Amino acid sequence: MNFPDYFADAESSFDEAEFIIFGVPYDKTSSFRKGASKAPKEIRQSSWNFETYNLKTGKDLRDIKFHDFGDLDVKNDSPQDMIKKVRDFTSKILEKNKFPIALGGEHSITPGIIQAYPKDTAVLSLDAHIDFRQKYENEPYNHACIIRRIADHIDIKNIAVLGIRSADKEEFEDAKKQDLFSIDSFEIKKSGITKALDKTKDFLKDKNLYLTLDIDVIDLTYAPGTSTPEPFGLTTFDVLECIECFSPQLLGFDVVEVCPPYDKGQTALIAAKLVRNIIENVYFKKFR
Repeated sequence: MNFPDYFADAESSFDEAEFIIFGVPYDKTSSFRKGASKAPKEIRQSSWNFETYNLKTGKDLRDIKFHDFGDLDVKNDSPQDMIKKVRDFTSKILEKNKFPIALGGEHSITPGIIQAYPKDTAVLSLDAHIDFRQKYENEPYNHACIIRRIADHIDIKNIAVLGIRSADKEEFEDAKKQDLFSIDSFEIKKSGITKALDKTKDFLKDKNLYLTLDIDVIDLTYAPGTSTPEPFGLTTFDVLECIECFSPQLLGFDVVEVCPPYDKGQTALIAAKLVRNIIENVYFKKFR
């Protein structure tokens, strides 16, 4: 069954909405599985599965005004051109004092979004990979370089990465040398997500925060449809706790690396549900 081609319940106009959803269907630097460019459409279709009412919180999405702009035309662009289009569009959203929500696409889209924010913005990345290479496959804007590219724009002391469990040895040692804050999934499993979030909160303080969610941070038993799957990941409840913990500080959000050809829709469903949770949590904890 085909549903409308916009995110479910995004019934408000751009001008009246407080949240703006937009798709970035890009996967030109994907190095293992191709198909992340199909994710914005699949996430939107999956979003029609859910009720507006959240029985956990007693809140209803119908009380919130949000808009789905559609997709940016980036599919055939070079990484640098894609980054510029994403930055320029995010800047327009921020100029209107609205909250951007990007549907990737691969993780290479995120530095373009971050470049639209003030340099004192903090970034929290949930990711299986540390993504701290200078270049990968001779491309500095590769999906494997996104934390390095974000650190070109903001101070590395304002970046935290949770859930990692994969890195090149030299890349990992370089990140440690530069004091990149990270907590791996093994520590989270051993000590619990609450302790990890407490440590991260202590590190980031109460700074304004952008959250980027690479869906591969979630264990592949839950989210197999991703471009570079990695075992031993977080649970969907871990991610939900992270959203609930940091939502009062959030200025924007993206979900990336959903790769629909490699599962039967469950990963897109998780992504759609998390977008709905972001909208609700930010609205009721920050705006109200």
